[in-house]
Amino acid sequence: MISMSKPLSEILKTLNVLEVHGNSAHTVQGLCYDSRECKPGDIFFALPGIHTDGTQYIFPALRKGAVAVIFEGTRVEPPPSGLDTAFIRVDDCRLAMSAAAAAFYNNPSDSLCVIGVTGTEGKSTTVSLIYQLLRAAGYGAGFFSTVMSDTGDGEHPNPQHQTTPEATVVHEMLAKMRDSGLHFAVVESSSHGLSPRTARLAHVHFDVGLITNVTHEHLEFHGTWEQYRSDKANLFKRLGEARKPAISGACSPRGIICADDPSAAYFAQVASAPCLSYSSKGAAADLRALEIQSDFAGSTFTIEGPAPVPSTRKNSRVERPALEGATSGSSSLLRRTATIALPGSFNVQNTLGALLAVSAATGLHWSQFVDFLPTLKPVRGRMQRVVQGQPFEVIIDYAHTPSSFMEILPPLRRGAQGNILCVFGSGGERDRAKRPQQGRIAAEFCDIIVLADEDPRGEDPMALLEEIASGCPELTRGERLFLIPDRPSAIRKAFSLAGPKDLVLLLGKGHENSIIYADHSIPYDEEHTARAILADMGFGAKGTRE
Repeated sequence: MISMSKPLSEILKTLNVLEVHGNSAHTVQGLCYDSRECKPGDIFFALPGIHTDGTQYIFPALRKGAVAVIFEGTRVEPPPSGLDTAFIRVDDCRLAMSAAAAAFYNNPSDSLCVIGVTGTEGKSTTVSLIYQLLRAAGYGAGFFSTVMSDTGDGEHPNPQHQTTPEATVVHEMLAKMRDSGLHFAVVESSSHGLSPRTARLAHVHFDVGLITNVTHEHLEFHGTWEQYRSDKANLFKRLGEARKPAISGACSPRGIICADDPSAAYFAQVASAPCLSYSSKGAAADLRALEIQSDFAGSTFTIEGPAPVPSTRKNSRVERPALEGATSGSSSLLRRTATIALPGSFNVQNTLGALLAVSAATGLHWSQFVDFLPTLKPVRGRMQRVVQGQPFEVIIDYAHTPSSFMEILPPLRRGAQGNILCVFGSGGERDRAKRPQQGRIAAEFCDIIVLADEDPRGEDPMALLEEIASGCPELTRGERLFLIPDRPSAIRKAFSLAGPKDLVLLLGKGHENSIIYADHSIPYDEEHTARAILADMGFGAKGTRE
């Protein structure tokens, strides 16, 4: 926790304040939006919610020592006369919390080169690859993602099922990076975080923005696919919105776009900065991957992109990037052979995006990072092999959307030597339209499907699985299709049916550390569970890693 304080009056200058009641001459010691976590000297933000409203928790926050309350909507009764507190009404409480967090931590994103990564799939992996490449090249970099974070004191797991945390946490993490002497921050930027409805990233000033793809996801929040895409595009619309005199000129605003995605032209059009593109599927782009050879161990491929341009300055050996407007049709192209130890051909695509991002951020030519590619490590729960002496392959992946199924299943089917058995479910109280699509796609590429709990939340687990099963009515129950809500039992069933050279895919949970039900959560670790079951079946020892 960063120790900071700031006069409330200074913070209020950054907000659109409608009314102030009570004493506003306090010094603020912290920010909170959960009354249970309030401490003396905090501002409490009474956020509106779906299931409850923060105004119900104002007085519990005051009893914890909050010196100010910020709320929106109808007028709340002012504090009792004996209570030395400020009541502040604003038009948008979440936006106010974002502005207050930026002000309280002295606008930390203005002291960092901030690289935002968004997209339906591949965000966490691409964030990790950018972070690893920057570190390998000797730069001070931090990051936070769905899986992990590093704010200057090493990597730590993300304990929450939340990609982009609330604005108070976002700015505190960026401040830790700044105060640790780091120069680059890589931020996984979810559509929720980029939406003005949450304003979690509203006051983060991005320099480089990368989009992996946009497919069918989170419509329960955004309403339509068009709104979902527009919210993601907020990252590109805001590139370079703040001048950063303390940041090297190398980190000039750039958009990085996957040319293989149908929405590539849309993002290029709405971007407020020049854009660069990448492709692993034959599209015209600034950086392309050719001759891709992939297996469970990784991929070897050729990278084709613009060659560096020698500097025109006398006695200089500096080579300029030469990326502006370059495409595969340029007259001066460079080819480099590359190897990554990341399974899945889609990780070739993620790698290309990461190369362009680090090149744009540092000003170095993309080819100067190619030698670091073999050292890149996979992200936990992303195409992660579990090897414990069993005669069949086991791979854990976070894939949980129809598009991610279409990304990973076809190449695995082409390379499979035996049957493919797939264990997966779908999140409760989320987009229901995708469930039968998941079932249909899995049935097309897998021999046996075992449906299991992911995070049922408030839904009936078996009814949820039946919705997935409706997409694959051709599969015979008890032979090729099994509905087993208890996830460990489902994994055990899949392992028991797997023969030599078969592949068992465990999809949907990835790195997550719990399964969420209506009134409780249970601790859960996919890798630990898989290894324990394999050990119980007589393969290797518990906890043995590849």
